[in-house]
Amino acid sequence: MPTVAFRFSTALIALAFCSAALAQESFSTLEERMTGQEFMETGLHKLSREELAALNQWIRERSLTQEEAIELNRQRAQQGGGMTADQDMRGFEDRGSSNAPPINSRLVGNFNGWRGDTRFELENGMVWEQSAPDTYFVSEVESPRVTIKQGMFGGWRLQVEGYNKQVQVDRVE
Repeated sequence: MPTVAFRFSTALIALAFCSAALAQESFSTLEERMTGQEFMETGLHKLSREELAALNQWIRERSLTQEEAIELNRQRAQQGGGMTADQDMRGFEDRGSSNAPPINSRLVGNFNGWRGDTRFELENGMVWEQSAPDTYFVSEVESPRVTIKQGMFGGWRLQVEGYNKQVQVDRVE
């Protein structure tokens, strides 16, 4: 008999690969999709309302198409008083200063490293290009979180969440 953890993992994997149609406004929560017994067997009943809402949001966001994910990030930036990629000039500014706040976003699509001329398209609409001839190969990851920080002399370095390696980048869009 499968363990509760195995059933929970299987349910999460299946739900994470749902079609983009489920990500529309007709998105069904886990509570709506599962029977009461499935909900109990997977241990989801032990989650607080906040934890369950966060899990539903996580599944919904990973069910979006790339275009929908980009639009969602743009809407969030505007609602939160943030800037869109068109308004955010970080990376285009003079290299003389190193006090710009870091950029946090996700890569659009799959990531499996960089090869000397890699372009990094972010969900927030920014596009960065590798400026050093480094190569770095990793197992493919879908839409990982990235942080881009300005260095001491004004250059920018991109780091993918879960990896210690960084790459020097220049903003192109």
